[in-house]
Amino acid sequence: MHVEFDRDTCIGMFQCTDEWAAFEENRDDGKADLAGGEETEPDVFVREVPDDAALDAEFAARTCPVDAIRLYDDDGERIV
Repeated sequence: MHVEFDRDTCIGMFQCTDEWAAFEENRDDGKADLAGGEETEPDVFVREVPDDAALDAEFAARTCPVDAIRLYDDDGERIV
């Protein structure tokens, strides 16, 4: 499972930071950061989700008010 975070779309509500510790508040930029994320294209960050964090990652994706967080299963199918 992996998560894809579109930081450009993020509006800095920081709801994801309450759900999964991999998301951190960046008050200077007014957006969240995805710790350990690799930038695969401008402002899009991807990282694997550890098995023990799958539920937290799903909650983070579901709480994002602008759908800046997308979650994919191991087959590449979008979950959230």
